[in-house]
Parts: sequence; structure tokens; C-alpha cells
Amino acid sequence: MLKLHAIALSALLVSAGAGGAMAQDLPFPFNLFSGQPSSQPAQAQPASLSPNVMGDARPTKTLVDDPTGAPKGAITVDTQSKYLYLSLGDGKALRYGVGVGREGFGWTGHVHVARRAEWPDWTPPDVMLKRRPDLPHYMAGGIGNPLGARALYLFNAQGDTGFRIHGTNEPDTIGQAVSSGCIRMLNVDVEDLYDRVKVGTQVNVI
Repeated sequence: MLKLHAIALSALLVSAGAGGAMAQDLPFPFNLFSGQPSSQPAQAQPASLSPNVMGDARPTKTLVDDPTGAPKGAITVDTQSKYLYLSLGDGKALRYGVGVGREGFGWTGHVHVARRAEWPDWTPPDVMLKRRPDLPHYMAGGIGNPLGARALYLFNAQGDTGFRIHGTNEPDTIGQAVSSGCIRMLNVDVEDLYDRVKVGTQVNVI
């Protein structure tokens, strides 16, 4: 908890010295995801997810004392504990369980939400297709899409990092380090988070 608070405070101090810009935006070695948000309206998808997609997964959202020290409205992803915190102010935060990057694909940095999408399309980049030639070259948004019900697109000063906070149709991966760098949430959790954040939201990945 002290580590979280110290890192968040450090990020805020750097950000303040940058004249309100994102704190020391870090370059990333590669982009893993690309593609535009789906133009498909959200109502075109089922109102509730089918049992074979969600399994027995239940929302992980919990109101907790905020361990991050981040300002109200900021998101902090603790990749060690595999929790995402949305700071509410007054010392409180909403905590969600997440899945994070597997070994060799983990990262930290200070980024921001530059785009939001409901039931986003997915276009794997060439580097991913070389590793996984079995993947489709394009997937329309929907329940079977690996980006799930919602996606928050993370950018830094150099532009699109390629990383997303997004839903998943593999709820058993929450709490695990299995992704290619993106932050996975249960669809029910990412829908809740999506409704609470806006473009420009600060995201600290530690």
C-alpha cells in the first residue's frame, strides 16, 4: 500500500512539472492492437451476456480505501496485485480485478484514455499475426471478440501505445498474467468502468 501511494505521488509530481501534460509518457517498443472503434451500435448486441461467455463470473467491483494517492477520477493499475483502482476522492476508490501482461509483455507508465468504444472491432497487428498465424486478420465487434464489451484506448505523448483496458470473453483469466500487454476486465466490470470515465482520464500502470 505504501508502495502504491509513493508511486502515485511521484507520478503526480512529475505531471505537475510537465504543465499538466501526462506524466513522463513512456515510449513503448511495439503496438499490439490496432483498429478503429466499431461503428456497430451497442444495442445490436445482446442486452446480457450468455452463460457460456461469462460462466460463473460475478462483478469484482468493490468500494475500498484508496491505496493509490491518485486524484479523483484517475485510474491506477497495480500489475503485481492485478487490481485496477478508480479513485473517487475522499480517500475511497473502486477496485476491480484485472488480467495483465504475461512475462515479457508487462509494462508500466503514465498514459491517458484517448478513445472509448462499445463492442469494438479488433485488427491484430502484423507482429501478433507472426506469433499467432491462427488468428483472424479482422474481427467485428461482438461477444466473440477478444476486446469484449468495451475498450478504453491508451495513448501517450507519442500517440497510440497499442494497449487497451478492455473486456474479455475469458473470465478465468482475471487475476492472471496472460495477455499481450492489455489490461483485461470482466465484461460486466469494464461496462461499469466505461460509464464512469471520460476521454482524457489519467491512467497510471505500475
